[in-house]
Amino acid sequence: MIKSIEATGKTIDAAIEAGLVELGMTRDEVSVEVLENPKSGFLGFGAVPAKVLLSYEVIETKDEKVVQFITGLLRHMGSDAEPEIVSKTEKNIEVHLKGENLGMLIGRRGDTLDAIQHLTNYSVNRGEDKRIRVTVDAENYRAKREESLQRLATKVAGKVVKYRKNITLEAMNAFERHVIHATLQDYEDVTTYSTGTEPNRRVVVAYSKYKSVPEKK
Repeated sequence: MIKSIEATGKTIDAAIEAGLVELGMTRDEVSVEVLENPKSGFLGFGAVPAKVLLSYEVIETKDEKVVQFITGLLRHMGSDAEPEIVSKTEKNIEVHLKGENLGMLIGRRGDTLDAIQHLTNYSVNRGEDKRIRVTVDAENYRAKREESLQRLATKVAGKVVKYRKNITLEAMNAFERHVIHATLQDYEDVTTYSTGTEPNRRVVVAYSKYKSVPEKK
């Protein structure tokens, strides 16, 4: 990101020096554009100082990139919500959206939230050698959704064992399917696998006496 400041002085060199002092930088770290040459005036009246524009490059951190991108995206969506980084590691950043009317940012079954998360990951990691994973949440939706899916998985597994009949769940995204698979991985007499293609991929909860090829994705 390129940033710049204006600085003034009696001479162009003095204006540049004033700007460098303000920035705490050296001459080699900035580019200079002369905006206005100094004028001495007449008998000391009407004097005009030199004015220069000092430009310099700011290396953004991943944190700053994430916050800047999400903020811009939210404004484009007409939302005043603000992103807040709640945890971070070398490979992961978790962001929670704060503000009013967050329902529109969550969307039906979290589809809008997933879209925001996908776009953020694409933008932040584009052209980078080291990728990070950004998770975006609002109103603790993802934790609530995970708990709901765990209850659903257990309930369905009970029916599968009772009636010895496979049950195919509604279409789910990769995160939701993973929750179902993980919840039932040790459930007695039950196995799970995925079937279909995105975005209509579904989890099948099957009675374990039936042959199936689990594809837990």
